[in-house]
Amino acid sequence: MAEKRDYYEVLGVDKGADKKEIKKAYRKLAMKYHPDVSEDPESTEKFKEISEAYAVLSDEEKKQTYDQYGHAGMGGFSQEDIFNNVNFEDIFRGFGFGGSGGASGGGFESIFDLFGFGGGHRNGPRQGDDVGYELRITLEEAATGIERDIEVPHKKICPHCHGAKAEPGTDTKTCETCGGSGQVRHVNNTPLGQFATVRPCSVCKGEGKIIETPCSECQGKGIVRKTSTIHVKIPAGVEDGSRLRVPGEGDAGVRGGPSGDLYVMIHVKKHKLFHREGSDLTYEMPISFVQASLGDTVEAPTLDGAVDLKIPAGTQTGTSFRIKGHGMPHLRWNGKGNLYIKVKIITPKKLSPKQKELLQEFAEVSGDEIYAEQKGLFDKFKDAISH
Repeated sequence: MAEKRDYYEVLGVDKGADKKEIKKAYRKLAMKYHPDVSEDPESTEKFKEISEAYAVLSDEEKKQTYDQYGHAGMGGFSQEDIFNNVNFEDIFRGFGFGGSGGASGGGFESIFDLFGFGGGHRNGPRQGDDVGYELRITLEEAATGIERDIEVPHKKICPHCHGAKAEPGTDTKTCETCGGSGQVRHVNNTPLGQFATVRPCSVCKGEGKIIETPCSECQGKGIVRKTSTIHVKIPAGVEDGSRLRVPGEGDAGVRGGPSGDLYVMIHVKKHKLFHREGSDLTYEMPISFVQASLGDTVEAPTLDGAVDLKIPAGTQTGTSFRIKGHGMPHLRWNGKGNLYIKVKIITPKKLSPKQKELLQEFAEVSGDEIYAEQKGLFDKFKDAISH
């Protein structure tokens, strides 16, 4: 299956485009690719693509989810959810043409029929929305893995009416406006032919029945908002930005549909010592000029406690030493990454008279060696700029 294109790319707009620009771009492309007017053999698929992009980017909530997580964030939305509340009739009515009839004579089929979820399916069981939860953990917790109870607000089936929406023991009657189907069909004439839309009945709100006595606990909604305590397990080695799925702990489904899922977004806090790159850690360790020159054995911090690290004589600033197996655990296989100790030679800011005397003596003794080093670097610079 081909990878989905970026929605902004599909419509040809920038990420900072406002609703007006997004709508204008969609209208232009819709006129070009609608199957009733386009001769392009791929017009149907292109029309579906631009319509889906518009449905997401024209909805503030869906757009925010897409901007943050991309197509992965839309995984919890069905095609029906994506197109819910999008007024395509208004889009095409606004083209500014007069008269009726269409170029194709075949009628302007509804967006919902084109995508294959028109008719009674819209009033059937529907999965509940997914719910997101952001969890902040430390690098140490990410290294060992943790189990934690989190408090998640979500929608659940009303325990009083069990989702029936009516007060237990009361009667309901069939809606006369839609005849119990829960939906009504509107047909409008456009320059491209007839444009048909199927919408939930405004009288019964798509239920097909009239509830005379709403449930006293959920006020006739069938669901209640509550906060549940959910136990989650965070695996060792989890990275910042990882998403943990907890099936069935999202919002309750509609009309008997299954519940959505809970997605726990993991944020690993920055560590005061270590910088993480995948499964490896880096620590910048300060050492003195004497330690770098003469060599030394120092204690290097790790997530598992301090370990001895040998600094060879003559070590230069920026040199890295690898401590194998002291990084982060791998998520998909056994073992750990490495810890890299990058040394940084610290120059003292204040010197005693004795220290200055010794350093001056050192400079005199090693002057030829330092001068040769400087001269070599200068010669290399001259060679570089002369070519």
